[in-house]
Amino acid sequence: MMNRVVVIGGGGRLGRLLVGALARRGAQVEVVSRQPAATRHRLPRGVGVHGGDVRDARSLTGPLAGCGAVVFAAETGFADDGPDSPRATLYEGVANTVDAARTGSKAPRVLLVSQICVTRPEHPTNAYGRLLDWRLAGEEVVRDSGLPYTVVRPGWFDDAARHGGIRLDQGDAMNGFIRREDCAETIAEALASPATVGVTFEVFNEPAPAAAAGVHDWPAMFGALDADLDPVR
Repeated sequence: MMNRVVVIGGGGRLGRLLVGALARRGAQVEVVSRQPAATRHRLPRGVGVHGGDVRDARSLTGPLAGCGAVVFAAETGFADDGPDSPRATLYEGVANTVDAARTGSKAPRVLLVSQICVTRPEHPTNAYGRLLDWRLAGEEVVRDSGLPYTVVRPGWFDDAARHGGIRLDQGDAMNGFIRREDCAETIAEALASPATVGVTFEVFNEPAPAAAAGVHDWPAMFGALDADLDPVR
């Protein structure tokens, strides 16, 4: 696991689980949060917390300087425009993050947490501030950045789902659910794997025998994925 991983949105529900998963793997984890004081006591001891807002590019420069990797897991509002819109966070915020990472570090790894259905603008979710359109635009910013990247598209979050297996897919053709805990574990493993550089993939839970639940052959799973060839996958 690379040192100094900065998690944007590490105080959120997925972000906190991801911070824990990275810390268990020996990473030096730091978090950028809009509410650093409230976030600090929710995280494992030793995790650094910086105040910052992806909508303010200047606030990211210091926290991202010298990082080995940055994970963008910021949550968004659903206004049609303005600072609480998906455009402000999921597109402009991603662009600000990429610019700050590229300026302050030498080719840091970037992992973007997106979602399924981003290539389906007719989906009802897109009615909320064009959420899917702006997520997809943020993905394109990452792919065009020239930095080593991974885009993870989780299924719909359902923490009440029965724990089972994890399925990776590509092409944004499936619907399904994923527990946040399983999503966090997948992201942490993907960040440590060279096989996921330049790759976009979806992640879902699927039924698995009790003996196999929680046991995953990550090298084989990641190795079966195709690298991105087109601007949008």
